[in-house]
Amino acid sequence: MSTTTPITMPTAGAARAAAAPARPAGWRPTATYPEPPEGWTGVSRLESFIDAMIDMGQTGQIFGEHGIGKTATFFSHLPKAHPDAELVFVPAANLTPDDLLANAPVRDARTGELVLRQLVMSQLRPGKPFVLLIDDSLQAGATIQSQLMQIACNWTLGEYDLRELGCIGVFLTDNESLAETAARRSDLAVLDRMVTIKITANDTSWRHQLAAKYHNWNLREVFTAWAALGPALRELLSPRTVDHILANAREGFPLRWGLPLVNGERLRLVERKADGTPGKDRTTEVLDRIAAAVGVDNPATIPDPVRAVVRAALRNRWSVLLQGPPGCGKTELVRETVRAGLGGREPLYFSLPVTNVEDLCAPIPTADGSLENLLAAPFLGPEPKAIVWDEYNRPKDKAAFAKLMEITQEWSLAGRRIENLRAQIAVQNPPYHLGRKLLVARNNIAQATRFTASLTVEPGDIPANEWLIAKYGAVAETVLEWWKHDIDEDGRAWITKRTLERLIKLHQRGLPLEMGTVYLGDGEYAPVPLTALVDRLGDRPVTGLRELAREVDAWEARLRKAASASSEGANDTDLVHQVLANAELSQLEKHRDEVARLVALLPPKLRSTYLVGAARDAQRFWIEVFALIPRR
Repeated sequence: MSTTTPITMPTAGAARAAAAPARPAGWRPTATYPEPPEGWTGVSRLESFIDAMIDMGQTGQIFGEHGIGKTATFFSHLPKAHPDAELVFVPAANLTPDDLLANAPVRDARTGELVLRQLVMSQLRPGKPFVLLIDDSLQAGATIQSQLMQIACNWTLGEYDLRELGCIGVFLTDNESLAETAARRSDLAVLDRMVTIKITANDTSWRHQLAAKYHNWNLREVFTAWAALGPALRELLSPRTVDHILANAREGFPLRWGLPLVNGERLRLVERKADGTPGKDRTTEVLDRIAAAVGVDNPATIPDPVRAVVRAALRNRWSVLLQGPPGCGKTELVRETVRAGLGGREPLYFSLPVTNVEDLCAPIPTADGSLENLLAAPFLGPEPKAIVWDEYNRPKDKAAFAKLMEITQEWSLAGRRIENLRAQIAVQNPPYHLGRKLLVARNNIAQATRFTASLTVEPGDIPANEWLIAKYGAVAETVLEWWKHDIDEDGRAWITKRTLERLIKLHQRGLPLEMGTVYLGDGEYAPVPLTALVDRLGDRPVTGLRELAREVDAWEARLRKAASASSEGANDTDLVHQVLANAELSQLEKHRDEVARLVALLPPKLRSTYLVGAARDAQRFWIEVFALIPRR
């Protein structure tokens, strides 16, 4: 008797499952990569190098352009590949070997006498295996380069063997560009102790990281646009900058805010011709293509940009940079917005011209024979925090600025994470203003790209006028009407909001107004005539919103007459329109009924301009006023 074994045909679903590539461990589908890309193993070339160096016990040296994810790879890969190990991060431009090791008097257990003993920083004694990452070591000076030799070559620091402390790997990451570094590593005694890899953006997993971060967006077209650029433009538009552009796009901000401000100028994606001269500027083209790829607009501007970006920084844990002319009210508006976002809690405020690292942290010996960095009280505690860095490009000295960069770049201080730090806002002046050079420091592109959003602020972006009116009342209204109507654009650039406040105070004390303008030396003041202001303050006849409201019946009659003569109106029409367009919201609210009566008699095309570019609360006011206009 024979038996037949039935043959089971595979189903279509089983066939597809068999044909589908195996997903790497931990793979999560995204809109960009619903399935693992062909050839993707789950580990980038840099991640493979890190694992190999740890297994071999060799020092790894990594060179690559800024912003391609060298440092970020360590923070993302080590917890997955070596979950029992800790990453000890040493930003060499900020934290030197002298900061990791110090001599201190301790009581000798055998003799009971005070002896001098080397103490090592507590982060090098974590009580578990650790990987030491020395970042941007070439930004340090020659002396520090020599000090790093002992760590990189021998895995020792002073009298301490790092292996005995638990070290399982030592790595140095650097950018070779002399525009961003202080030196090149050329000592053969050092170079002969390392395994070196030079990487590009294609050797990190930045595409997969961005795809996971913006998992609802299909970024394939963004990546295609980036890959289509030439090498020079790809270096300018680093993956870090692409991330910042996408972050601004997600918030509905202008995409150019994601481009850094390098020495006060917005980065431009300009191609170079064969002879080295500037070629086509592709900035707008590239940004518009990215916006189209993710299905968002790329607005030229937004209402109330300073408050909007500070609120976004608090929501998303951003570092942002605000650059604007002196005296326009940047810092006060930032502090006010942060205070509101933190429920009334004051931001941590530091003015760089008078800030030292020693004011923020200091090493002290501990009972276990190590050094612990004692942080300033404002950095401690679980409450939400935000830092305001004022006069950011006016540091006390280069060394102080380099050390403070650790907070901006890594959100840590002396290697310690700052708990519940929600945002960092840096405020600075441009290199030039009104044709005069300001005493500000330069930066490089690697430093500039640490900010998710970088704004150039205009005086009109700061609602300082409302603050002046609220504080000084009718006098402020008069001074602001002079500022808006009686002087030209150059004059308004010289008369900042800070200057306006001085003029108001001088008037209240009966002192000459000229003293409140900028003094240029040799008896010369800012070239702005003050005669019209003196006339206004002397109650000479002028026309402002108060005057229109006071004589609203007469002005209604004049507007009707102008409308009967021409659908475009006449001089009286233009005057009323100018007064309404330049009035502050508080003034409009104060005279709401009179404004509604007058605006109803203006040509529709003039009325529509009040909504364009206005802040949300101003738009709401005008919509409510327009609703009161009788339908004809």
